[in-house]
Amino acid sequence: MPQIGRFLVTLGVFLVIIGGLVMVLGVLPRFPGDIYVQRKGFTLYVPILGSLLLSIVLTILLNLFFARR
Repeated sequence: MPQIGRFLVTLGVFLVIIGGLVMVLGVLPRFPGDIYVQRKGFTLYVPILGSLLLSIVLTILLNLFFARR
């Protein structure tokens, strides 16, 4: 159980940092592979490349934290 607690605290700190950056910068970063459509009264944002990069980074980090030796 201590591993889950440590992970949740780390995730919380990470989310606070990301939230602070979004508040300061005002926007989320857009990558070239993301879909962004803006029309009158309608905005669609699908972060395909951003989601893929986040998935890869989180997979690597979780494998490092929870690697069985």
